[in-house]
Amino acid sequence: MFKQFLRFFAAAGFAFGLATLPAKAETVRGVGFGDSLMAGYQLPAGTGFPEQLEAALRAEGFDVAITNAGVSGDTSSGGLARLDWSVPDGTDFVILELGGNDALRGISPDVTRANLDAMIERLKERDIDVILAGMRAPPNMGGDYADRFDAIFANLAETHDVPLYPFFLDGAITVDGMMQADGIHPTADGVAQMVERFLPLMRTYLSGKEAG
Repeated sequence: MFKQFLRFFAAAGFAFGLATLPAKAETVRGVGFGDSLMAGYQLPAGTGFPEQLEAALRAEGFDVAITNAGVSGDTSSGGLARLDWSVPDGTDFVILELGGNDALRGISPDVTRANLDAMIERLKERDIDVILAGMRAPPNMGGDYADRFDAIFANLAETHDVPLYPFFLDGAITVDGMMQADGIHPTADGVAQMVERFLPLMRTYLSGKEAG
């Protein structure tokens, strides 16, 4: 009887120990959803924005995985059409970077805003966090168009209460050696500079996820 008691006590104690062990945190899963700037146009494999951002965050100790769902040439309309199947269930956050091709094509800022608005709504309905990456209209589109287009991103961020990174190409655009010959797409080094500037926002976001 005494031996049986000891075996029961030992088993109960072991089970209690397992119950009190802290649960292993799950990997935070993100998707970089955008156009050629997200896809890594003409860049060596593994040097696109999602890949470099993931590597930088992992080097800082964050357990994060970021899938590249960029499609070169994509507009906000194209992004809206493919959103549901491009962002899988189980995704924790999406970095939403679209609109640049809309501006290059002179698409009405009202259309761009409506498409981005619908994408944010759909993602939030799926309990997926949105980090909005802003863009700016090219100067050849004129001041009125630029004012209307550039205002889209801050307005949506305020409306939906989502984090905003004001200008996705910050750190690369107009900097010698950071852009490809077309003047539109960053080099791998340019992406590295973009990532460096994007990191503070991601640190804040991921630290909040860990605290929650």
